[in-house]
Amino acid sequence: MSYQTSDFRNGLKVETEGSPYTIVYFQFVKPGKGTAFTRTKLKNLLTGAVIDRTYRSGEILEEADVEEQPMQFLYEQQGIYTFMNTETYDQVEIQGTVLADDAKFLIESLEVNVLFYKGRAVNVTLPNFIESKVAWTEPAVKGNTSNNITKNAKLECGAEIQVPIFVKEGELLKVDTRDGGSYVSRL
Repeated sequence: MSYQTSDFRNGLKVETEGSPYTIVYFQFVKPGKGTAFTRTKLKNLLTGAVIDRTYRSGEILEEADVEEQPMQFLYEQQGIYTFMNTETYDQVEIQGTVLADDAKFLIESLEVNVLFYKGRAVNVTLPNFIESKVAWTEPAVKGNTSNNITKNAKLECGAEIQVPIFVKEGELLKVDTRDGGSYVSRL
């Protein structure tokens, strides 16, 4: 399938320059003189890089051969992460380099979305929030009661985050994965 500039919308997945991209921003511009055009920001689905592109009205882009499947994280072994489709029980292995910093939030049985490009797993999208217990945290210092004082904590999933001083070891926390791991609340 192919898309004209009039079909553009945020989230549309297209292929350009031999790579899959998603449109993160677009703006239709009709100048007083000349032909109309569409200004876009495209995010590369393989590398995460964002590029700016301008397309004249009527230009055609091909649909990217991508598919997103909900999968469950099973285990990690020697830098290779194994995920399973819960409907078909098909398993896929993904290199740790693809996951980068997101690997620290993977907990056994965590539901994620795996992006496939031409049948190959190329990206993993974590849920916005995860729940994990505090495995270790610094003790609170007596007298540190002013606002917004934080301390280091290591979660059972392996992530290290900043938490308020009242958080203790063994407590279950809600953590935001979108910004690299920030404390949201105790559960």
